[in-house]
Amino acid sequence: MRILLSNDDGYFAPGLTCLAEALSVIADIIVVAPERDRSGASNSLTLDRPLHLRKSHNGFYYVNGTPTDCVHLAVTGMLDTLPDMVVSGVNDGANMGDDTVYSGTVAAATEGFLLGIPSLAISLASFSAGNFATAARIATEMVQRFEGDKLQGPVLLNVNVPDVPYDELQGIEVTRLGRRHKAEAVVKSQSPRGETVYWVGAAGPAQDAGEGTDFLAIECKRVSVTPLQIDLTRYGQLDAVKQWLK
Repeated sequence: MRILLSNDDGYFAPGLTCLAEALSVIADIIVVAPERDRSGASNSLTLDRPLHLRKSHNGFYYVNGTPTDCVHLAVTGMLDTLPDMVVSGVNDGANMGDDTVYSGTVAAATEGFLLGIPSLAISLASFSAGNFATAARIATEMVQRFEGDKLQGPVLLNVNVPDVPYDELQGIEVTRLGRRHKAEAVVKSQSPRGETVYWVGAAGPAQDAGEGTDFLAIECKRVSVTPLQIDLTRYGQLDAVKQWLK
């Protein structure tokens, strides 16, 4: 099995290194990741300048672009054959609920999905960076399961792993995305030159964290696995808009 790895924290991120070490035991891997932290880059492509592909001392390739750039470049211009799977992560922090819209981790997996490759995004639901090995082990188990028993149809899975030792996990749950409250306001400050600058505020707290959500699964120390889709059409409103435009 051949796996393309990427992330949004940069090619030097410990979560990516841990994931690469774990998956290299069961598969041939190639890493193409951003040259710097591109968290929150979502599905953006770089169209205003050329991209450069370089190789690090550890064998990882890195690109001066977004997570989406990395997967797109690898699949459409670098690799001679399609990988069997794209795995993105391990992200340093959760990607649950509305986070998936902004997440570069999810975006890298989404690009693989759009290019016809089964894809998996995996995140450690904490910022303490304590248990990347747990998330890497879960990713390895899921890849092995997929290799032995492929899912039917297109595959894009968003996986969040509690930041606990593997033996403390309370199982795996297939979930839906929860929802967050409105994000906090931007934070105003002054630069050394006296200019007003703004920092994007923190994400809001969970609003919909009930039964079946990714938020509740993580709270209960269960791995959350959410199948995602890309079709943004609001089918229930098609007739209403048709009537409105008459």
